[in-house]
Amino acid sequence: MRLAILGAGAVGRSVAELAGDYGHEVVALADSTAAAVDDDGVDVPTALARKDAGDAVGAAEPEAVFEAAYDVLVEATPTTLGDAEPGFSHVRRALADDRHVVLANKGPVAERYDELRALEAESTGSIRFEATVGGAIPVLSTIEDCTPAAVTAVRGVLNGTANFILTRMAAEGLSFDHVLAEAQDLGVAEADPTFDVDGIDAALKFVILSNVLADGGFTLEDAAVDGIRDIPASALELAAEDGRTIRLIGEATREGVRVGPRLVPATGALAVTGTRNVVQIETRHAGSLHNSGRGAGGPETATAILSDVGRLPSR
Repeated sequence: MRLAILGAGAVGRSVAELAGDYGHEVVALADSTAAAVDDDGVDVPTALARKDAGDAVGAAEPEAVFEAAYDVLVEATPTTLGDAEPGFSHVRRALADDRHVVLANKGPVAERYDELRALEAESTGSIRFEATVGGAIPVLSTIEDCTPAAVTAVRGVLNGTANFILTRMAAEGLSFDHVLAEAQDLGVAEADPTFDVDGIDAALKFVILSNVLADGGFTLEDAAVDGIRDIPASALELAAEDGRTIRLIGEATREGVRVGPRLVPATGALAVTGTRNVVQIETRHAGSLHNSGRGAGGPETATAILSDVGRLPSR
C-alpha cells in the first residue's frame, strides 16, 4: 500500500520508518507546517533528518498530501476534543476521495464516531483505528475476531503514565506530587499531565470501545471519569495490607463508560506495574480474554497502524 502520513511526531515518524518492513511505501509525509510528497516514494531518512535539524520536512504545503497517489491516509496528528478538528476533516477528505484511513488520533473516533461511520458508508474506502486503543496491544482486532456482539464488556488499565505513578507510590510510599515530578523528569509524563492523571486519555479509549460494542452513540461527555490526583500514599498502604492495590481502571459496555481509581487484587491480572497496560475482554462464550503490553510509544503504536494497513482490502 502507498501511505500518506499526516503527523510527524513520534508515531508518524515511526510509521514512516517502519513502513518498508511491512511491504508498504510512503508517498507523503507531513507535519503541521510542511510536507514531503513523491509519488515514487519519499526519501524518509532525508525528510526526517531535515525535521530534526529544524528545517521543513519537505517543500510542499501540508495539504499537498491529499494530492499524492496514496492508498491509505495515516492520521497521526494530535488528539483534540469536541469537534475533533483538524483530524475529522482529514478523514472526511480522504473518504470523499475513496481512500482508506487508519487513525492513531483518538479524537474523531471518540467524539464523532457516528459521523465517521456515515462517511465510511458513502465511500469505497474503509477506516481502521486499532492504534487509538492500547498502543501495540491488539484490543480492537481481538474484539473483531470475537465479533462485537459476543463481547459484553471491556475493562482494564489503558494509561501508562497513571499506572507508573500508582506503581511508584505503592512501592515507595511516595506522594502523588513527588512521583509525578519524577515521571516528568523521566519523560513518562508530559509537562502538562492533565490528560493522563485526570483520566481523560483513558476515558477516550474506553469511549471508543463502547462505540465499537454499541455501534456508536458515545462521546467523552457520556463518560463518568475520575483521576488519580487525590489518592494519598496512605490509601495504597492500606490497600497493600489487605492484599490489594489501586489502579486507574476503565470499563466499556453498551450502556456506558466509567474510568476511575479502583481496588484490585495485588496479584490479579489488572495489577500491571510500571507503564504497562492490560485489557480484559469479557465474552459470552469464551470467558475472559487478557491482553497486556506496551500501551504507548512511537514504534509500538506504529505496529498497530501498520497491522491495520495490512488488514485493509487492496486497491
